[in-house]
Amino acid sequence: GHCDSTLTGHSDEVNSVAFSPDGKLVASGSSDSTIKIWDISTGHCDSTLTGHSDEVLSVAWSPGGKQIASGSGDETIKIWDSRSGDCQST
Repeated sequence: GHCDSTLTGHSDEVNSVAFSPDGKLVASGSSDSTIKIWDISTGHCDSTLTGHSDEVLSVAWSPGGKQIASGSGDETIKIWDSRSGDCQST
C-alpha cells in the first residue's frame, strides 16, 4: 500500500479520525481541542470546530452524515452540525 494523502493542520496530536458516511469527508479530533473536517478529494480542511476546553479524544459521524459527535477530556460530549459547524448540544 501507499499513502494517498497526508492531512496537516492540527497543532497537537490527532486522537481520532472518522470517515463521513458518504466517504467524501474525514473528521479528526485532536489534543489541540479542535475537530477538523477534511475534504478527501482536495486534502483541504473545510472547517475547524471549536468549543471543547480540553483534548478531543473521539469523533463519530451520525449515520446520515448530518451530525458529528465528539468526546473530550473536558468531560463533555458535543453534537455538531456537520455542515455549519455549529454546536447543537453539550
